[in-house]
Amino acid sequence: MSTEHFPVAIIGAGLGGLTAARVLHVNGIEAAIFELEASREVRTQGGMLDIHEENGQKGLRAAGLFDGFEKIIHEGGQEMRLVGPDGVVRIAEEDDNTGGRPEVDRGDLRDLLLDSLPEGTIRWGRKVTAVRALGEGRHEVTFADGTAITTDLLIGADGAWSRVRTLVSDAKPAYTGISFVETDLHEPDVRHPGPAAMIGGGFFICLGEQRGFLAHRETDGSLHVYTALKSDEGYLDTIDFTDTDTDAAKAAVLAHFEGWHKDLRALVGDADGALVPRKIHALPVGHRWERTPGVTLLGDAAHVMSPFAGEGANLALLDGAELGLAIAAHPGDTEAALGAYEAVLFPRSEASAAESATSLTTLFNDDGLEQMVAFFTHGPDGQ
Repeated sequence: MSTEHFPVAIIGAGLGGLTAARVLHVNGIEAAIFELEASREVRTQGGMLDIHEENGQKGLRAAGLFDGFEKIIHEGGQEMRLVGPDGVVRIAEEDDNTGGRPEVDRGDLRDLLLDSLPEGTIRWGRKVTAVRALGEGRHEVTFADGTAITTDLLIGADGAWSRVRTLVSDAKPAYTGISFVETDLHEPDVRHPGPAAMIGGGFFICLGEQRGFLAHRETDGSLHVYTALKSDEGYLDTIDFTDTDTDAAKAAVLAHFEGWHKDLRALVGDADGALVPRKIHALPVGHRWERTPGVTLLGDAAHVMSPFAGEGANLALLDGAELGLAIAAHPGDTEAALGAYEAVLFPRSEASAAESATSLTTLFNDDGLEQMVAFFTHGPDGQ
């Protein structure tokens, strides 16, 4: 087995890992990224992200990519509608370009980061099979292709089911009680005019009876929809999502929405292509670890949470940037850098995870719709 040494090794080429590598690069420190996917083109990076001023945008500014970010903003994407199961709009907010959370396509944002790195930074097709400490802060990472590396600084940016996390923590993500079924409607203004008119040009929420729909208008005009169900962890396993004939899967999901408005039901019933099941997991609120020499985590590897605070991608961007800046600020002293980074990381991620958990409970209560109407009408404090 061949073994190569890298001073800084990042496991995972998601938004956080890419941002860390970019910030290190602009500060004259090179890092190698190891990614299990075979190439950047292997799958579509779907979904819209709202990038917040207070965290995600700060990360992009530190990476020197804010100008590029502004060029990929989805104009009109901050429009929001909240409706009930009857299809009646309860809250509607226009995108007047004054909000601090502009929407971008996840794939466009990932491309911006990928294109900002020197050629050869990413080693594609490297699936981690084992990690182990070698002592004095050094680690070895073994891959499925039989190769291995050693590194002086190992950064786990490898998502919810992180292998690197096992070096510092026994915690594992737990099922939150919410499952998604993901669908798309293509060319909706022509082929699906009812759902297109209901959703509008930005973000859409429909809630009722401990379930609902979350949707976005994508930059190509399509509708990307998450049907949310409060269910046992094994429920989605009872539905066959692999069949090329999706009618049975659609019927199983729509059985939960009897009596809902026809344009809401069409978000599943008229969907184009496969239905994609997703179980929502989260690490414990307040997850942290003891300072472990030569290794740290960022993004979902550190604090995966439900998406109901809209913070996952934003925290990954800020985590990556702040880790890179901390390393650059402590040349030759990795432990001081990691200690400084984690001291800020832990309380920040705990606050966001708590917000996410609270939002999940609010949204999927029996009165979730009413609570969200009150939130958008009077604010979080009811003022």
